Amino acid sequence: MQKQRTERPAGSSYASQNPLLRIWGWGKDEHGRLIGAVISALIAVVLGMLPYFAAAQVIIGMLAGEKDLSFYLPWLGLGLAGYAARTLLYNMALSMSHKATFSILKSIRKNILEKLPKLPLGTVMDMSSGKMKQIIVDQVDGMETTLAHLFPELTANIAGPLFIVVCLFVLDWRMALLSIVTLPVGMAFMMSVMGSYAKNYEGAVKTTQEMNGTIVEYIGGIEVIKAFNQGKSSYEKFADRVKANASYYYNWMKKSQFGVSMGYSIVPASLVTILPVGWLWYRNGSLPVETFIMVIILSLGIAGPLIAAMNFVDTLATIGTTVASVDELLSAEEQHHGDKEVRIKGKDIELSHVSFGYHEDKNILRDVSLSIPAGRMTALVGPSGSGKSTIAKLIAGFWDVKDGAVSMGGVDEKKIPLEQLYDQVAFVSQDNYLFDESVRENIRMGKLAATDKEVEAAAKAAGCDAFIRSLEKGYETNVGGGGAHLSGGERQRIAIARAMLKDAPIVILDEATAYIDSENEAVIQKAIAKLVRGKTVIVIAHRLSTIKDADKIVVVKDGKIEAAGKHEELRKTCPLYESMWQAHIGAKDGDVA
Repeated sequence: MQKQRTERPAGSSYASQNPLLRIWGWGKDEHGRLIGAVISALIAVVLGMLPYFAAAQVIIGMLAGEKDLSFYLPWLGLGLAGYAARTLLYNMALSMSHKATFSILKSIRKNILEKLPKLPLGTVMDMSSGKMKQIIVDQVDGMETTLAHLFPELTANIAGPLFIVVCLFVLDWRMALLSIVTLPVGMAFMMSVMGSYAKNYEGAVKTTQEMNGTIVEYIGGIEVIKAFNQGKSSYEKFADRVKANASYYYNWMKKSQFGVSMGYSIVPASLVTILPVGWLWYRNGSLPVETFIMVIILSLGIAGPLIAAMNFVDTLATIGTTVASVDELLSAEEQHHGDKEVRIKGKDIELSHVSFGYHEDKNILRDVSLSIPAGRMTALVGPSGSGKSTIAKLIAGFWDVKDGAVSMGGVDEKKIPLEQLYDQVAFVSQDNYLFDESVRENIRMGKLAATDKEVEAAAKAAGCDAFIRSLEKGYETNVGGGGAHLSGGERQRIAIARAMLKDAPIVILDEATAYIDSENEAVIQKAIAKLVRGKTVIVIAHRLSTIKDADKIVVVKDGKIEAAGKHEELRKTCPLYESMWQAHIGAKDGDVA
């Protein structure tokens, strides 16, 4: 079990590295194919010049009055062979680069998805799902052009014109200069636009992420929007984001139009200078007709590849933003745990002088020390926001503490590999997530190697086998995204079945019955009783009647341990607990009334 660490060059950071080098680094397993693609493209460029030379020789022969077919056939054959070879090699280059590219994109996405479970939960929660989707789907897809086309095509599109210009200088340096005089003028117009492209693209990514986040929020909250009749105001926010996104792109393209149009018009206009000046030099005898014709033909091969190369300026300008977004995930700081499996002798848990906050400027927990005995039930109670759930999530390993220590069986949790630590804990909360798969596969998430019989046994133990079999397709029924096709109680019972199947020695129940009706609560309480049998149990509950028989009750207030003991003891010694108990009893009496 090896922990993957993120290595950075000494004295540098990913942010300071060239984006192309980062992409090259991500594709290290495909370097052979990419280099092969570049070499094939370069050879294709050289062979692609043969039709130009052949065409020039054919025209020269025609002007000279040559009518013998034997003169033209070799040149026609050479031009055809050059074109065929260029086409074959160029397609071979693109084939190799595309195969390499899709392999690299797969690896990047795989690395991101493998990275996410290693990040602190807060790092993941701080990113909106819209932004996450754009990075993993859209922006990784956006790298396809760079990887598949940039290396072979940009190389060929630059090498081809350079090769032609060298040939032109060999033929006549004056005509060579005339053939490239339009390039700097056209490029100047293009650069007037491309100079700010990276900044504009960064803004485009930001406005698109905001739009995606709003769309996901709108769809996810549609039930609340309908329930509170907020469709109009919510839709206005959604529409404003969409309009802002469209407006940004429209204004960007509008201010870029003149420079781009002028550039594309001027760069290929080399004949504007070559034809009149070349004609004058031919008339005065300083330029042979053969050279004049060869220059005209070859000059036609400069602009096309360069314009194609200019299209990659967009790609090059967006690389920095794209790589930065991907690196935000791939180079994010992981939880620092040991990489070798350790022996955990017991299942008791100890928090020693723990201070913790989700943000550096504010601590939720302050100097918390707490012992949780093995094989017993420990309940955490206290006002909302006091830090109960934070304690539970630190024990489960969702975050690492910076001040103090959390230990399990006498072993500091930071020395326990994350995979081993997660195997020790089953976490059941009030809002357990179900995947958009069958009931069977959602339960099997607790133990992927479980057989169908083991899954069904866990469901029976959790009291949900009967209702599952009553579904249209039984265990094969799809639960919908987030379990939308099931009721809250049904989702909760499936989550408990999943936890039972995992059979972890430590069970954490975070408000597991908070929103369940009384009928379902009785069923779920029975299931929980089976789930926790013989385990170390940590329960968070607002309904104090459900935990009054716990072996140990810990009262948490403002991030500190207020008191600890049994129910009757705390009623006498802890005013906060007594007031909570009286409020709970009063609420229950009110419910009965």
